[in-house]
Amino acid sequence: MAGPAAPILTRKIPRSGELLPAVGLGTWQTFDVGEGAAERAPLREVLRRLTAGGGRLVDSSPMYGRAESVVGDLASAASLRDRLFLATKVWTTGRAAGEAQMQESMRRLHAGDRLDLMQIHNLLDWQTHLPVLRRWKEQGRFRYIGITHYQLSAFGEIERLLRTEKLDFVQLPYSIGVREAERRLLPAAAETGTAVIVMRPFEAGALFGKIRSTPLPPWAAELDARSWAQFFLKFILAHPAVTCAIPATNKPEHAVDNLGAALGRLPAEAQRRKMIEWLNLG
Repeated sequence: MAGPAAPILTRKIPRSGELLPAVGLGTWQTFDVGEGAAERAPLREVLRRLTAGGGRLVDSSPMYGRAESVVGDLASAASLRDRLFLATKVWTTGRAAGEAQMQESMRRLHAGDRLDLMQIHNLLDWQTHLPVLRRWKEQGRFRYIGITHYQLSAFGEIERLLRTEKLDFVQLPYSIGVREAERRLLPAAAETGTAVIVMRPFEAGALFGKIRSTPLPPWAAELDARSWAQFFLKFILAHPAVTCAIPATNKPEHAVDNLGAALGRLPAEAQRRKMIEWLNLG
């Protein structure tokens, strides 16, 4: 199956104006595999179809087992490294441990001496790591820096950091069913010029469980949504503060389907409310 032929939706990274495709790829659980050819073949195809369809951002973390190494090995072997926007995270305590981990992540990702985005995973020891990230960015080792957290209880601290620290990116959970980010975090990101990466757009698959065997509503065609994955992603991408959503998958056909959400029309605000109401998520 070929990737989408039309150019996919891009969003500007506020700090630089660089355009980033609005759908990327997460690697949590899906890319934590061994070195066997059979294990890695579908993932190589996921990366190939992602880039063929116009996607770029691939997000990982040392927390995700072997995912960084798998991404790096496959991208390098397929000569895709220059077509990807690679993001990972620091997830440890202490300056020396953080620096060592970041160097190892760059090695695993085959990033050379420059990584696109380094993030502080779940704000762990951020007071120690943020000055290091800033210094490495000044030295040209990172193009962008940011923070992440998956828990809604951390949103207050994230908002405070967005408003007091000059961050390039924030990564947070947001979906049609988990919309707490709309209240303060997405507005704060827009006001502070912070790019937003959306994790868990399908709520770790829980959204698909809620609509099992349920057909798409006929009016989904008005949004150019041809699958539930596109329906859910288009809801997210319709928020102007969102820069990129990163659904994780190890299935090439799902990677293509997800990219389709960045094609065609997005819902207007009234249509977004209709989507919520139709799924009884109000």
